[in-house]
Amino acid sequence: MEYKIKTVGVLTSGGDAPGMNAAVRAVTRAAIVNGMRVKAIFRGYKGLIDGEVQEFTTQDVSGIIQRGGTILKSARCEEFKTPEGRKKAYETLVREEIDALIVIGGDGTFTGARNLAQEYNVTVIGVPATIDNDLWGTDSTIGYDTALNTIMDCVDKLRDTGTSHERVFVVEVMGRDAGFLTLNAAIASGAEAAIIPEKATIAEQIDEALGQGRRKHKNSAIVLVQEHAIEGGANKVAEMIEQAHPDYGTRVTILGHLQRGGIPTAADRILASRLGCHAILSLLDEQRSIMIGMQNGNIAYVPLAQAIKQKKDIGTDRWNALHMLSI
Repeated sequence: MEYKIKTVGVLTSGGDAPGMNAAVRAVTRAAIVNGMRVKAIFRGYKGLIDGEVQEFTTQDVSGIIQRGGTILKSARCEEFKTPEGRKKAYETLVREEIDALIVIGGDGTFTGARNLAQEYNVTVIGVPATIDNDLWGTDSTIGYDTALNTIMDCVDKLRDTGTSHERVFVVEVMGRDAGFLTLNAAIASGAEAAIIPEKATIAEQIDEALGQGRRKHKNSAIVLVQEHAIEGGANKVAEMIEQAHPDYGTRVTILGHLQRGGIPTAADRILASRLGCHAILSLLDEQRSIMIGMQNGNIAYVPLAQAIKQKKDIGTDRWNALHMLSI
């Protein structure tokens, strides 16, 4: 049988996320099963510009589903943001006879892919992989569940020492400009407050959570802070707590890149495998410039432009749940 798409390229770009390797594995094996060749592109768009390309077989992706990070590496690439850089990238695609490009990453990755597609009529498919879970059109992104569990585990350990020493731990969490990680980690770990960009009531949250706790004879608390919710992050929130509640001893913990690493959970491995397979199936359906999303347990094809431009709503039910459970 003759396929219109004979060779696919695959790359990972932007911040790494647990489960990216499972997605690379799924793309590679699904492509080969469907009669396509696979060209792996190393170091994201930088590697595409520089021609770091290697043909992959099924053996190249054996034994990687359980590994964190990405075997294809990742790199930020300012050059790709320029027309000259994208021209070099396109020349690599032509030279390597790559008919379609599958990009695994987040908002910035998809923006670059959309620009390349618009300028050179390249077929691109996006697979959402970011711990931030901030892409519109998919209920979850690859890496989010693993990062959430990592944060929960860290907060559980901090609560032990917080209780022992009667302190407030202010924990800074990643998430770029969205509070999904922070809010859900707060619910999962039983935190007293979550400071997120979507809810600009920082002083009120602190007073309500810690004031009520003191009245109920709580001698410790956990406050999670999304990294960009307030200028100064967790350190600024800790300063506000010390001013409003000087009787509490306050400590700051910034989890940082710890949240990106680790063995992907079963949920992330399954999500990555399903999305990776459907990236190839979408090419057989002659789709282009879409993101493969997951909506209510079902695969959804989402236009890249919508995934990039529309803001994902954090909703109110989780926020209300944290409010009720933190008293």
